[in-house]
Amino acid sequence: MDVMNTPNSTLLDKCQKLLPEIRFIEASSFYWSPRNNSVYMNTKALADQAGQWALLHESGHALSNHQSYQTDAGLLILEVEAWRAAVILGKKLGVVISEDHVQECLNTYRDWLYARSTCPTCSLNSLQIDETTYLCINCSCKWSVSSSRFCRPYRMQDRHKKTPSELPQTVFM
Repeated sequence: MDVMNTPNSTLLDKCQKLLPEIRFIEASSFYWSPRNNSVYMNTKALADQAGQWALLHESGHALSNHQSYQTDAGLLILEVEAWRAAVILGKKLGVVISEDHVQECLNTYRDWLYARSTCPTCSLNSLQIDETTYLCINCSCKWSVSSSRFCRPYRMQDRHKKTPSELPQTVFM
């Protein structure tokens, strides 16, 4: 699709001129691909304010040089950085992004993180120990979550629950 003949092509044109190293590609949704150095976008959605903000947000990931994340909290940090970059980019391009919209978007990640980190046994928020595993510091319950950030946060409890004495210990001297 010729991106120059899309709804609100002026914002897209401005992004392309300001970020010539980034490819802007038609897609069904908005997302950043560091592998392709590309912002994927739903050009029909650019007719709406939320679509324009999404374009700026994904461009914010590009401007922030986001590559990957290792933890759920790390993903939230990347999202905050991308929105900050989007607000700055928006100002350069004459677009004001609503702070309420930014916080609503970030709340979806905060809610996702809260659900994933809540212990299925005692309901305490716990520590992520690797990409898909959490460990409760209260009751030592260990559970796995999906590696996908797009699915419902199911928590599969580890059937081989370790006692506190079986867990790795750090000795301070």
